[in-house]
Amino acid sequence: MDSHQEPAVPRFELLDHTADIGFRAWGRTPAELFVNAALALQSIALDWSDARPELVYPIAAGGTDYESLLVAWLNEVLYYLDGARVVLARFEIDHIDPERVSGKAWGEPRDDQRHPPRLVVKGVTYHQLSVREQEGQWVAQVFLDI
Repeated sequence: MDSHQEPAVPRFELLDHTADIGFRAWGRTPAELFVNAALALQSIALDWSDARPELVYPIAAGGTDYESLLVAWLNEVLYYLDGARVVLARFEIDHIDPERVSGKAWGEPRDDQRHPPRLVVKGVTYHQLSVREQEGQWVAQVFLDI
């Protein structure tokens, strides 16, 4: 799934919560949903609007179902953001099933001037987590520990 295609459904919305911050993401397929969830996570952590797809980074995760897989996927994105200090401009998923997702992301080293931080995301939680197919589209709700 290419993150530059115009979606027919909204990509994501932020959700209010007393202790954490959350989002709801949508996609026509599980792959599009996972791409849009990664974009939502980045949007909470920093302004990535000026990110350039200069370098390619492999990204993969495993789980036991789509919920655990999404948490693992988003934790990989979070690793790139905070551990590797990379901002990702584009995602492409090569394979996805309920137990495995793999693909590539394009991005560049983080520059706080060009990619100003917003919130420090400590991790992805299982609190009120859901991934489901609903009315012909995929929907996920995720809360982040900030």
